[in-house]
Amino acid sequence: MILNPGQSLQSFIEPWFKPSAYSLILLRQDGYPCVFYGDFYGITNQDIPPVSGLQTLMELRKEKAYGIQHDYFDHPHTIGWTLEGDEEHLSSGLATLITNQGEAEKRMYVGENHQGEKWIDALNNCQQEIWIDDQGYGNFKVAEKSVSVWVSS
Repeated sequence: MILNPGQSLQSFIEPWFKPSAYSLILLRQDGYPCVFYGDFYGITNQDIPPVSGLQTLMELRKEKAYGIQHDYFDHPHTIGWTLEGDEEHLSSGLATLITNQGEAEKRMYVGENHQGEKWIDALNNCQQEIWIDDQGYGNFKVAEKSVSVWVSS
């Protein structure tokens, strides 16, 4: 699949990876978020559908992606990060987990202000519920070749 067909910057990207790439682009503190028109609306004359979950990722950036960031780049095939949220944006904070191989799980810190909360995968790639412990940690999961973005329910 071509990311940007007919454009000078076209490159081949597997469809399963696009939501993961957009989570990196949209849900981290650094960088300038950018969404390609064809990924958002699809390219109908080439039968290329919109990227699955892209609208949700954009909404999560606007509503949840605030606060101190913690990185978990400690495995060659599974990475994650959390944003603790802040007082200005009610119910903000999130945990993102990405894998390019099999399903995985990672214990990550989301902040003591979230203790006792139930979190769900906003992208619906994992159906489980995650509970944040008294120290502000949760055991977050991700399905094979996928991304999960966990938020307070």
